[in-house]
Amino acid sequence: MPTDQPTPRRILVTGVGANPGFGLTRSLTRLGHQIVAADANPLAPGLLLPGVVPQVIPRADDPDYPDTMATLCRDLAVDAVVAGIENDLPPLLALRPRLDADGVRLWLPDNESVHDCIDKARFHQVLTQHGIPTPRIWRPEELDQVPAGTHLVVKPRRGHGAQNVHMVTARRHARLLCELVPEAIVQERVYGTEFTADCLVDRDGRASVILRRRDLVKAGLAAVSTTFEEAAVRDLVLKTLHAVKSEGLSCVQGFVTDGGAVTITELNVRIAGGFPLTEAAGADLVGQMVNGLFGLPVDHNRLTYRTGVFLTNYVETLAVGDVGELAHIAEAKGESP
Repeated sequence: MPTDQPTPRRILVTGVGANPGFGLTRSLTRLGHQIVAADANPLAPGLLLPGVVPQVIPRADDPDYPDTMATLCRDLAVDAVVAGIENDLPPLLALRPRLDADGVRLWLPDNESVHDCIDKARFHQVLTQHGIPTPRIWRPEELDQVPAGTHLVVKPRRGHGAQNVHMVTARRHARLLCELVPEAIVQERVYGTEFTADCLVDRDGRASVILRRRDLVKAGLAAVSTTFEEAAVRDLVLKTLHAVKSEGLSCVQGFVTDGGAVTITELNVRIAGGFPLTEAAGADLVGQMVNGLFGLPVDHNRLTYRTGVFLTNYVETLAVGDVGELAHIAEAKGESP
């Protein structure tokens, strides 16, 4: 359900090579906004979307990232920046004073809240302190404490997009993987029905939550999903948002275990890759995010949704051809094709 006649904005979206940023770019474009599509990979698919202004930027850990982003926003008269990937969050937080001074909007929670979410060990600690069920975790040096027979997940402490995530059934395998996975943590593996909650928290703390079952997951992405409603899941998601002091867009993931218990596994401070299902089910997620981004009221009545709506996803070939044909991307990078 699109927002009626939105004021056109120029919005820079980062991470357009991954599903969240790519999908967000398409949704914002359909709403009539001018999108500066940014990614560190010159062949990121979002740079090839019709109507965008493609920009190749440094990686988030590159020392040139802050100056490049600030200069881009000034030179291209950007109204706001929205991160489509977790890696961009820390440098954007540090850049927030410069963006504010230039009149560029950035809608994120405070620094502590963001780091509580992108650091999985800190997230576990916050949830535990608030009595929110979440899988047990161990650091590599604590593997001797793992109960025998526990199935485990080895993942980066600050990872994203299911990269370097490994499922194992033995502590010895987890120990080996901890030497290979950067900043590894070991998490108890949970079995059951996996879900994602698409969330939007306004500046007064009111939250809207849209629940989606992840019926089939491939490489961390929901290939098949269905909207649903369950009070116990909704209540725990709301409690999680409150615990981390969430604001703006986020997505919460968890499981309804085989025994019927609800447990939370993570919260991403960005839009989810599967959010098109939320919009197909009637929730104006991106439109209301834009309202909040620019200081307008979020209409939570526009964030209701129909249950039982499904989405199937697949890998699409966007473009093939010679790299030399991508002159507009080369020009955006300041190089010859």
